[in-house]
Amino acid sequence: MIVQNAPADVLSDVLRLMQAQTLCSARLVARGDWSIRFRPPNTIKFNVVTAGTCWIQAEGPVGIEAPQRLDAGDCFVVVRGGFVLASAPNLSPIPAEEVFRPSDGEGRVDAANSMSDGADEEVRFLGGSVRFDRMDGGLLFDLLPQLLMIRKATPAAAPVGWLLEQLDREWRGGTAGSQLACNDLLRLMFIHALRTHLGEHPPQGANWLAASLDPSIGRVLGAIHADPCRDWTLGELAGIAGRSRSSFAAAFRERVGVPPIDYLLRWRMRLAATRLRRGQEPVSAIAASLGYLSDSAFSATFRRIMGVSPARYRAGAGREAGSDRASTVGG
Repeated sequence: MIVQNAPADVLSDVLRLMQAQTLCSARLVARGDWSIRFRPPNTIKFNVVTAGTCWIQAEGPVGIEAPQRLDAGDCFVVVRGGFVLASAPNLSPIPAEEVFRPSDGEGRVDAANSMSDGADEEVRFLGGSVRFDRMDGGLLFDLLPQLLMIRKATPAAAPVGWLLEQLDREWRGGTAGSQLACNDLLRLMFIHALRTHLGEHPPQGANWLAASLDPSIGRVLGAIHADPCRDWTLGELAGIAGRSRSSFAAAFRERVGVPPIDYLLRWRMRLAATRLRRGQEPVSAIAASLGYLSDSAFSATFRRIMGVSPARYRAGAGREAGSDRASTVGG
């Protein structure tokens, strides 16, 4: 039997760092004239409309977006910020906390006295919330819009809806291994949503996500992520891209936002920073595992890129500054 390793995938590497963790599964049934404001704290929400029609309006830091209609089978992912779900635009919303029971995540609104057209229509939702590592999550979330829509006609809608159903069963079943299963289901949902978004709205600008879709630069990013400890040279990376050194260096900087060797070093320091935050490995062990022959060389690079020493970063001093600097990995 021949076992082949899957090719390196930059997006998969970033998603692994983000460490998705399921927070809840929720159901909502609404009838009549209704409007609910959601303000999820540092979480991502996945939802599918399983019956009926309603409206969604995202509320971001720069203002309120235009409302969008949701029909049965439509899915949406709220990457950040608040949003309002309503039977019609311009209704006064009530907080979600007044609708949902914390014990089981069930929500119901029944405005029996509504006189609006379609007031008897029952609208049903199935959803889930997931938390990602806030610092590593910025690598991806800063490059995405606040709201990802997956219309029922797109190929990803059916898998996301099915995954949400499985999530609800796992979450409420509480069987052995359910927590891990829920986390994996949400990761799959996010990947389907991302693929749909990237296919319909290719990322623009100089950043790692846009560059990963470029055939030649994407191969180089894959090679770096497959072996970040290697002492890569510009010539080796240019060979993988199939370009001359000068042409490759210019194209990489234009597509990614930083020179190739800078990207390599920044990714190494991102890996190091994650391990410093989440564990108690000695700094010397982290340095050696990333290919550094001396702690001083590693510490100097970490300080230059993250803004603080590894020891201070682990202790908590300067983490916010460090996360801002680290977000420049790939733009």
